Amino acid sequence: MGTLNPAFAKQPPTAQSGAGSPAENAMDPPAPLYRDLTQKTASAPSLERGLAILELVARHPNGLTLSQLVRQMGLPKSSLHSLLLTFERAGYLNRIEPNGQYICGAKFIRVAMLAFDNALLRQKANPILVKLMRATGLTVHLATLWRAEVVLIARVSPASGRRVATWIGKRVDAHCTSVGKCLIAALPQDELIALVRDRGLFRHNDNTITSLTRLNEELERVRRASYALDEEEEEVGFCCVGAPVIDSACRVVAAVSVSGETERVSASDRRKLISQVQSTAAELSKLFCFHPERA
Repeated sequence: MGTLNPAFAKQPPTAQSGAGSPAENAMDPPAPLYRDLTQKTASAPSLERGLAILELVARHPNGLTLSQLVRQMGLPKSSLHSLLLTFERAGYLNRIEPNGQYICGAKFIRVAMLAFDNALLRQKANPILVKLMRATGLTVHLATLWRAEVVLIARVSPASGRRVATWIGKRVDAHCTSVGKCLIAALPQDELIALVRDRGLFRHNDNTITSLTRLNEELERVRRASYALDEEEEEVGFCCVGAPVIDSACRVVAAVSVSGETERVSASDRRKLISQVQSTAAELSKLFCFHPERA
């Protein structure tokens, strides 16, 4: 429990919780965030055209020229060129000389791979998360860091107990959640400072860490212990225990946690919960051992 996680081994010594029924497992869709407005609100034609362009280019690995896209899309050349230029500047498409073919850019591929990896990971991780939920009787979350935001990518909840208000896709603050602390503890200090500058340290209640100095101290403890706690820092009445999930290159790629009412994550039960969460994190880490492209 006190062994330094290899994923945190190279971090500077003073760099700065995660969040039904068993059927409500990690593959269940989250509650809808938006109402179905298809009958009342018109869609955005330019966005529809843009998405159609991306889908068409993706189906042609050798690329398509502006003229080819005009013929296939049936759009005015000026409008199509404006959309292509926008995608090119944003990194979703690249224009290849000398013939000017447009191909999928790095950002488009990265987003597609992230979506694929998350879906595949949820499918493989689900049995492991369900096992932890049944062993602890607590809600289990799996999260990852995406553009300075902690995103819940899987969730398993027990039938009994007070419901934890989370869903797949929910964004949570890093500085006051156990999964978030595990994820940002692996960041270099300059990236941590940039994250704090961009996201801030929102004060949820009196227990929330709201200074970079205190966050650095907390993250140092996380690195040394290889687990993190949320002691009613995000929501009063709820506590969480989290642990980092690492890949074959010892990089923190995700974090897993158990969450529940304070009395169910009490100090007397904490040692056992920490061990259970760390064992689950180790099991989940094996899912990343066969991804050489991550190394």
